[in-house]
Amino acid sequence: MIERPELRLRGIPAAPGIAIGAALVMGDARAVAVQRAIDESEISQELDRFEAAKAAARIELRRVAEGTEFNANAPVAREFDANAFSGGDPAAILEAYVAMLNDPELDDRVRRHIAVNRQNAEAAVCTASDEITKLFSAAKDAYIQERRHDVAFVCDLVLRALVQKEPERGLLASTATIVLARDLSPADTAGVVRERALGFSTERGSRTSHTAIMARALEMPAVLGVEGLLRAVTTGDMVVVDGFRGEVILHPSASTLAAAEARLFAHHAFLRTLRETNGGDAGTADGVRIELLANVELAAEARVAEGHGAEGIGLFRTEFLYIDRSTPPTEDEQFAIYRETILAMNGKPVVLRTFDIGGDKFASSFEVPPELNPALGLRAVRLALSRPEVLLVQLRAMARASAFGDLRILVPMVSQVAEMKKVRELLAQAVAEIRARGKATADTIPLGMMIEVPSAAILADVFARHADFFSLGTNDLVQYLLAVDRTNTELAPLASPYDPAALRLIANVAREAEAAGIPLSICGAMASDLHALPLLVGLGLRKLSMEPATIRTVKAALRRLDAATCRTIATRALQAESATEVRAMVHEATESLLSDLLALCAAT
Repeated sequence: MIERPELRLRGIPAAPGIAIGAALVMGDARAVAVQRAIDESEISQELDRFEAAKAAARIELRRVAEGTEFNANAPVAREFDANAFSGGDPAAILEAYVAMLNDPELDDRVRRHIAVNRQNAEAAVCTASDEITKLFSAAKDAYIQERRHDVAFVCDLVLRALVQKEPERGLLASTATIVLARDLSPADTAGVVRERALGFSTERGSRTSHTAIMARALEMPAVLGVEGLLRAVTTGDMVVVDGFRGEVILHPSASTLAAAEARLFAHHAFLRTLRETNGGDAGTADGVRIELLANVELAAEARVAEGHGAEGIGLFRTEFLYIDRSTPPTEDEQFAIYRETILAMNGKPVVLRTFDIGGDKFASSFEVPPELNPALGLRAVRLALSRPEVLLVQLRAMARASAFGDLRILVPMVSQVAEMKKVRELLAQAVAEIRARGKATADTIPLGMMIEVPSAAILADVFARHADFFSLGTNDLVQYLLAVDRTNTELAPLASPYDPAALRLIANVAREAEAAGIPLSICGAMASDLHALPLLVGLGLRKLSMEPATIRTVKAALRRLDAATCRTIATRALQAESATEVRAMVHEATESLLSDLLALCAAT
């Protein structure tokens, strides 16, 4: 047997973790589907086959949704709380795909191709899929483009039923299996988890795809968007999936395999240590209390967050509820999700952000006209206030959910006091309408605002009179402050939260929030940057919100820092001339204190 050379392929790190095992290459239903022309006498039969296939696809989706469980046997998964996924919460995404099967656009196209163009059901489904995905692919917005995969997923399920091709889950070994595919639907992802695969990688997909969201919710290491993956691998080949670095290693050499196993072992050991030693509250070595919260996008992630020690949800991104729909979600739909999230947190605070849509985030349920500069256009609170009837639906759902726990509402991209006043008026109206129906709400619902526009940071003292709490969004704040598009890879080095101008704005917000006696948190990427921790603590930040998987590491880092020293570092940083100078300063200050944590982060 000829030994093939090691091959390293890059992709998108969709879900963290390392998986090592034998490859299972999943086939494509389209490849075995026979497409042919039909006679008029066959039209009725083919229409019936299409309906039967849709019904079978629905059954498959619901079967997976009902049986989805946490992969407690996978090595990486063992480091987490297996109880985090009791009840199969990721089924929400699968239910969305059930709804897509009933989409009249898809149904009408398939039926027309059968009845008018005389295509058999397989050909009609493929043609309709190609037509719709082409429309999505032509869109300029990344979110709309990503929805083409959702159409392909649904059509693939129908094709499988038509060709009677079962998902290849039965081929999965009980251990040490890596699933590789051109694409995986959320249903496939959940099935892979249930069948005890260790990880997966696909040629398609992005970090914002439903499959990526599902992978993170289920704690399954995954790398998506790996070009040329299936051309270079066959079932049985040894594979390493590195969900930290976004790398897939095919046919790893003995030395590479040993290094990957060492990293995996070190990661597991470190996680065990964190879990065993990170009990209790988070804080610095000299006793300054720091509250660690989680950023989530799905109700299922709330349970993951609590398992990682989150003291609440600092940011629930509700805009994901509006994607893949022709109309916004109903009040009842939203209420069910918000209530589920609140109950999952067992009395801990949950901050729900009103939909942050527009700019680089788009939902199909909003018909927003094209803009030359969408980042500065009709987005976030501006869009919400231009559609008050849509915002009211969301606020009513939030008001109803407030009766079940500590719910707080966060308004994105506020730049004017008038915006906060109007949202507060609408919230009062929503509460009144819910109470008029005889339904309960919390006595008071805190209303806060994102600080992600320079005007809001500069006028923090003024906004503090109209907001119950602040949340710093450093990603957008840096973008707007430094006039750097954060999606432009060439300019990425300029968009640094270490820039002294950004630090001075953060310091001003912290100072004014403290003076006004209102809570301040930070929910941008800076919150989980270990090097940035001394700056944040030194500038007065006492609430940090981040991805759940980083909470334990940040807690361990905080316990090695001295708040007084952090204040000294922050004072020096505010006087620096450049981000480069600040970065060098904090790196020097943290290297010895956090060397083992930083080494782990570098390795993973």
